[in-house]
Amino acid sequence: MRQIIAMGGGGFSMEPENPLLDRYILQQSTKKRPKICFIGTASGDADSYIEKFYQFFRQEECEPTHFSLFKPSTRDIKKFIMEQDILYVGGGNTKNLMVLWKEWELDKAIREAYNNGTILSGISAGSLCWFEEGVTDSYGDELEPISCLGLISGSNCPHYDGEADRRPMYQKFIRQDIIGAGYAADDGVALHFTDEKLSKVVSSRPQAHGYYVDKGLETKLSTMYLGEEEIIVDNKM
Repeated sequence: MRQIIAMGGGGFSMEPENPLLDRYILQQSTKKRPKICFIGTASGDADSYIEKFYQFFRQEECEPTHFSLFKPSTRDIKKFIMEQDILYVGGGNTKNLMVLWKEWELDKAIREAYNNGTILSGISAGSLCWFEEGVTDSYGDELEPISCLGLISGSNCPHYDGEADRRPMYQKFIRQDIIGAGYAADDGVALHFTDEKLSKVVSSRPQAHGYYVDKGLETKLSTMYLGEEEIIVDNKM
């Protein structure tokens, strides 16, 4: 079974006092103490980001590690990636992430690990990267379309409720055929795909949701709040 958990926002870097999404990711592994690897390429492998990862996951039932392209710990990238049970990709500049992954062939290693059962997860850039395309601020102040790995068909928009321009620009790009229809996630929401099909939407915030967006149509998806009961809504724009 192949799994991808794409977060619009949240997790240890945005909600340090709210462990719901990160614990949800860990719970999807069949291992008692899964090996979880943080990949911070999009942030330039920022030391502070990596340290926040360890501060949270060292307290959980797992074996945390990280992989840096700026300070590689091994020359055998493929072997290292294949040994992990979960990959957790941080936020930052999606364009830089894509360029560096391809240059180092990290994208190929990740694809192989994914097909071998490694769970892929991530926030913001670490959500966008798994889709065919999406909306990014990698190029400067304005939001623009970007092409990504294409493990999941369609487009993606993280921070759907967290940044004022995200929702209208994502809808505009889809309406104008600049990008295809796809999935948006509020901050605090994770889209859980199983074998490239959306299987569940979960949230760490009671009022946060996932959405499917097509031309002129925004459908609010059934979203399970991990803190309490399931919230089921199906509205149209």
